[in-house]
Parts: sequence; structure tokens; C-alpha cells
Amino acid sequence: MSREDERVGNQVEVQVVGETLAVSEQVLTAEALAFVAELHVKFDSTRRELLAARASRQARIDAGEVPGFLAETEDVRNGEWQVTSTPDDLQQRWAEITGPVDRKMVINALNSGADVFMADFEDANSPTWANCVEGQLNLHDAVRRTIRLEDEARGRVYELNDEIATLLVRPRGWHLVEKNVLASGEPVSASLFDVGLYVFHNAAERQRQGSSCYFYLPKLESHLEARLWAEVFAFSEEALSIPHGSFRATVLIETILAALEMEEILYELRDYSAGLNAGRWDYIFSAIKKFRDNPNTLLPERAQVTMTTPFMRAYTELLVRTCHKRGAHAIGGMAAFIPSRRDPAVNAEALAKVRADKERESGDGCDGTWVAHPDLVPLARGIFEEATGGAPHQKHRMREDVLVSAEEIVDVGVPGGTITESGLRTNVDVSLQYLNAWLLGNGAAAIYNLMEDAATAEISRSQIWQWIRHSAKLDDGRTVTRELYEQIRDEELNRLGEYGSGRLEEAAEILDLLILTDDFVEFLTLIAYDYLT
Repeated sequence: MSREDERVGNQVEVQVVGETLAVSEQVLTAEALAFVAELHVKFDSTRRELLAARASRQARIDAGEVPGFLAETEDVRNGEWQVTSTPDDLQQRWAEITGPVDRKMVINALNSGADVFMADFEDANSPTWANCVEGQLNLHDAVRRTIRLEDEARGRVYELNDEIATLLVRPRGWHLVEKNVLASGEPVSASLFDVGLYVFHNAAERQRQGSSCYFYLPKLESHLEARLWAEVFAFSEEALSIPHGSFRATVLIETILAALEMEEILYELRDYSAGLNAGRWDYIFSAIKKFRDNPNTLLPERAQVTMTTPFMRAYTELLVRTCHKRGAHAIGGMAAFIPSRRDPAVNAEALAKVRADKERESGDGCDGTWVAHPDLVPLARGIFEEATGGAPHQKHRMREDVLVSAEEIVDVGVPGGTITESGLRTNVDVSLQYLNAWLLGNGAAAIYNLMEDAATAEISRSQIWQWIRHSAKLDDGRTVTRELYEQIRDEELNRLGEYGSGRLEEAAEILDLLILTDDFVEFLTLIAYDYLT
């Protein structure tokens, strides 16, 4: 079933080709869709140009170019400037919890005791049409504190507590489209769709509450992409009669190219910036992807790529120095561990690692960190409360002792790293399980006591591709080949099939398309999205 609306003012026809949902009338109003169409008309051509620039730069890297700090923006790095002031409800960010935008998750995360909840339309969300549209209604109701869920099977009612986390929203990245909405016959940008609907429905209400619309921005690869976001925010504020500079955005530094432009990214968003976040999992994926044709940057299995690995440590320390130099928050990376109620030994070992990770981040000067599960919130908050002495942040720690070169950022590798059959098998196993969950509408899947999302799945599949590409050796001397991958894929499919097939066969088909190709696929979601109905 489809429905069409027209925006007479700008002569852009907007077609909703996705099915009509129970919440469509509340979310996909003619006025809201018209606003999305306005964003499309004004900004989509620039978005496409920036994606073309990404491809051109990748071609240069493939040809041997080594990225570095930009000569043309040296004046920005050397200039005296600060980002705009931080709103009161974003000052303290000791513990931030993330998750998809389903109704129960939104309520539980806001009630978790975390300082911030990042409602995720991106890596933790399978972008089914229902998930994306119903997610907007869930946020609409959360903003107004009317969100409620009755679970008749469990005899429970979920409602918001008096004290809740500050809400941030992560839209999908610039590279994605929303195929269920067409403007002049073209799919609209998923970024503009997600942000457009959220601010249209909620910006005025957030202002009335003394807050505003706050965002996490994913997958940026250059300061020019940050500039586009600043332009989208400025246009949206003016169109919706919101004072300029009300919105705030924290940028995830989760690509290796963005790590070389952190100051420039803050500068472009200086009227809106709320800081930077060390998005570790996508960062590892980016390191593999950007240097995929260079055998000297071959990474070992993902468990060995830790935050103390030199190239990972370099960018996170530089992130803290950069943020505090410019008056912005520096937020640490994700603790993906999911506590087990059945295995105290697993919990004890994992919690010790989480504690060490968060103590390292707070010791480095981070102002807060991410967790994937409510049970980790008290641990993270306690560590950062102690590190800050109860202050909301530690921006006073300027970290002028940190001197990181561009060479250290791009020196990708793990000294002494190895690849085992177990590591290869885990990558195949996790990729299949995650893709199966994603196709079934779940973008955040608990697998082996870890919260896997699109970013961690990207690491797994890109490593397999890279190992085959460069004939990597296992620790037992065997070469990683297409044939070895296919053998392990079949074995894991048979094993997983014993627990119920779901959409495993399609998951395997997608994984083959990602791995058994000479041309690296930029994002697994670009292929997998076509499988969503």
C-alpha cells in the first residue's frame, strides 16, 4: 500500500512508497514530509558530491597516497577559537547508554541511570520501514514524557521515571538512503529523513522545555561533511523558528580520515558542537577499509586490536587534547559487554576488563564513556565521578603532553598480532548471526555476551575480505583462501541452523557478496538494505 503527498510550495512531489503503518498518520504528516523534501532539495546534491569525494580519495589511497593533516586548514588548527558553550543538560556525560529506537528500549535506556541515552537510527537499528517510522513516534512520546508500554505477557507496564537521561539521537550516515520515501522520484537521504522528522516534530517542544535537539553524527570522513551538517542545522532552525545555535551535535570520530581532521570538524560545527566521541569499532573497520589494498596494514583477528594498540591509542589521546583545547567534551568508546545472569566467572573477567578500559579513558582525560547495558552504568559513572572529583567533566585537563603525528595515526597494525582458525571462524559465525538478526529487524544483537551492531559486523566481514585479499597466514601455516572461508561458512551455517534457520540462508548470501568479490563493498548495509522488506 502506498500513499502520496505533494509540497506545492517547492513543487517537489513526495511519495511514500513504504506500506501504511498504524503510526503513519502521526509521523508522516504532509507538513513533516514537506520539510524533509525541503531538506532534500537544498542539501542532497552536496551530499552526493561529498560521497563522490570520498570515492576519489579512496582511489588515491589505493594508488599509494598516505593521508595526513591538511595543509589547507593549518590556520584552523593554529587559530584561537572555541566551540559554543555546553547546555546545562549536556554538562555531565559520565555514562552514556546507546540502543535502538524500539519503544521498550527507549523507556529502559532513559530510566537506566545513565546521564545520556543515544537513541540510534544507525548501527544499532535495522532500518526496516516500521523501525524507522515507529522509532520517530517513540521519540516524540519520550520528549513529551507520555511514552508508555504495556507488556500483557509479563504483566508489566513500562513508563518513564521522574529522573531520566538526556536524549541524543543518532541519524543514519550520509551514505544511506531511505528507499520508502521519494522526492521527485529519488530516494531521500536517510540522514535528512531521520533528522528532518525528529526536529520537525520535536524542536519546538524541546525549546519549550529549556533544552533542544541534540545529536550524534556518524561516519564523517571530512570537515566538509561536518560543514554540511552545520548548514542543515542552521536551515532547520530558521525554517522552524528556533534560535540559531540551539541544536547540539557530538561527532563520532570513527573513521581514520576524520581523526586527521578533528579540529576542523569541531570548527565547522563550532556553533553546534557538543564534543567528539572515540567510536572504536567503526574506527577499526575504517582502518581496514581505507588501507585495504596495502598488505603492510594487515590487521590480526579483532580481539587483538585493543585500545592500547599504538594506532588506536594515538587517535584517542589526540581526541582528548583536541576537544579540551577547544572547550568541547571528549567521550570515550563503547563497552560492548553484556552481563550474564548464568555465568559469574564470565562476568567477573569481563567486568575487570571494562573497569580497566574506563579507568584508562578517565585517566586520559575523557569526560565520559559509552556502555551497551544498564548493568554497566553504575560502574562507568562511579569511575568517572571519582576521576572528576564529582565535577561534571574534566575539560581543564588540556593534555598538552600529547604530541601525535599524522604518521602515528595512519601507522595501522598490531605488533605481534596473529590470525587463528578460531578467529576466522568467529568472524564468520558473528557475521552470519548478526546479518540474520538484522534481516529479522534487530540491529543490536547479543552474541557471546557482546552487543554486536553493524560496526562490529563490519570488522568481521572486512577482516575476512582483507585476509583473503592478501593471502594472510593462520598461525598453523595455512593460507586464508576463498575455499577455506566457504568451508567454514558451510560448517557454521549447519551448526547455527540447528537452533532455527531464521534468515540464515540470506545472511550467507549477503556475506558471500561482501567477501567473494574483488571490489570491496563500502558498507554491508548498502547490500543488506535491499533484502529488507
